[in-house]
Amino acid sequence: MAWISFDVFRTLGFPDTVTLKAEQLFRHKQDISAAEWVLFPPYWQLNSLLYGLNAKTFPSEASYRLGHNKVEMTRAFEVVAPANTPLTLIAANTDDEAERLWSTMTLPFVAKQPKASMGEGVWLIESAADWRTYREKTDTLYVQEYLPIDRDIRVVIVGDTVLAAYWRKQAPRGFYNNVAKGGEVDYSPVPAQAVELALHLARSLNINHAGFDIAMVGNHPYVLEFNRLFGNQGIPGGDARLREAILDLLQRESRPQPTAPAKPRRLRRAA
Repeated sequence: MAWISFDVFRTLGFPDTVTLKAEQLFRHKQDISAAEWVLFPPYWQLNSLLYGLNAKTFPSEASYRLGHNKVEMTRAFEVVAPANTPLTLIAANTDDEAERLWSTMTLPFVAKQPKASMGEGVWLIESAADWRTYREKTDTLYVQEYLPIDRDIRVVIVGDTVLAAYWRKQAPRGFYNNVAKGGEVDYSPVPAQAVELALHLARSLNINHAGFDIAMVGNHPYVLEFNRLFGNQGIPGGDARLREAILDLLQRESRPQPTAPAKPRRLRRAA
């Protein structure tokens, strides 16, 4: 069996691919273990697939691990692109830590829930009341400096290929640039620095399926986050174009790599 998919919509039309429901994992262990690729499994399956069945998953393990939690994501960004990561403070939600972060950050600042996406779980903190409301919603405090922008850039990467790069203009209600929150797609030219940063992050961290959100402050790019499962509203060609890029990547990485012919061994003459 060549490939197994746990997401029928993202792999629609893929050849030689069997689609399973998430709960069928335990009934098809042998098939999954024998599959060349296991595509878009839910996050809760990852350990079982990688360590129990030795499966090869797409997206990559790093795309899953780092994309699942903003805390781990940001720490990785700070290692490979410290100059392009906004000031971010992370702490347990205790009174002492909350006071420390509150006294350190300059208003306004941004606060996030570590496992939210698509614009959910994000607050613009402008007052003590906002801070108290945020603290009621999270176990971990994640705060970030506010960048003076009214748009950001989404860079979609599959493998090491930039599939799309476009601006997301702020929603009418302000603050949010996410298309899911009312942001508007703008295909004006995107600065090369933003694309280069996204590619650097993808290659450095082995992220092979992601939508990176990049903010430009003047001519300097900052990475905000990436989403492993991203919307396709801004991708020219939409779902079909994305599936084509994924299929091309998987087929290229499935082909055996040519190896140099072995040099003939020179036999030593016996004395």
